[in-house]
Amino acid sequence: MTKQEMLRIAMRQSAEDIGCAADDFLKNQNVTVPFHLGVNARKYYKLPITCTLVSYGNNVVAAVTDEVSDPVSEYIGRYVFYHCFETPNMHWLNERLMEKGHKICFMAEYYLFDANRVQDQGCAYKTMILGPSDFEALYLPKWSNALCKDRKQLDVLGVGAYDQGKLVGLAGCSADCSDMWQIGVDVLPDYRRRGIASALTIILAKEILKHGKVPFYCSAWSNIRSVRNAVKSGFIPAWVEMTAKPIRIVDDLNRTEEA
Repeated sequence: MTKQEMLRIAMRQSAEDIGCAADDFLKNQNVTVPFHLGVNARKYYKLPITCTLVSYGNNVVAAVTDEVSDPVSEYIGRYVFYHCFETPNMHWLNERLMEKGHKICFMAEYYLFDANRVQDQGCAYKTMILGPSDFEALYLPKWSNALCKDRKQLDVLGVGAYDQGKLVGLAGCSADCSDMWQIGVDVLPDYRRRGIASALTIILAKEILKHGKVPFYCSAWSNIRSVRNAVKSGFIPAWVEMTAKPIRIVDDLNRTEEA
């Protein structure tokens, strides 16, 4: 599967996620469409969603509910597309969303795999391909990036690194949609900075390709450790997203974090 093929699949999926056409991401002007969460959208998206801004590096496609269509359309008309994801510009949008009972909630950067950018690095520890039957005892906080306890049914494939039988690193992927599997990775603190994370990520990405799926990786821009692993493992930035939700949802998320 070529880079171009993977990018087109990702764009088709993003179009399904927000209700636009895949070619909208290739236009030179910003685009506003009514928000619609498709039946084949990525499994972790949860309604209500007020609006989502997506950019693949050409423009911004803003999927909006009727309530916020005017301020969001004005926003993406005010700035060069990549400035729509920067402060202080986001404060302008957030203030107007709050007037209508909503807030900016999530921001993330997504990466696609480029096998030509990496060579097999090998791992200093024994590695093993794992499947769902191997995961049941691993739904623990230390493996919470690799596996998701709340969506066990989506965890389809993994790679573990073992030091004399002890699991010290784990990369896992979830079937978040029909054509794309998302990678997450964890390494025990005492074993970090030994190349385990990147070795496991590369092995898993190649295994995903063998299954005919697109491996993808997501990180907050501020999670430098995760971003470094993505780059070292042959993943390159492909698209960014910003999502707004009702104020009560955002406030509930903050209360959950505080608890």
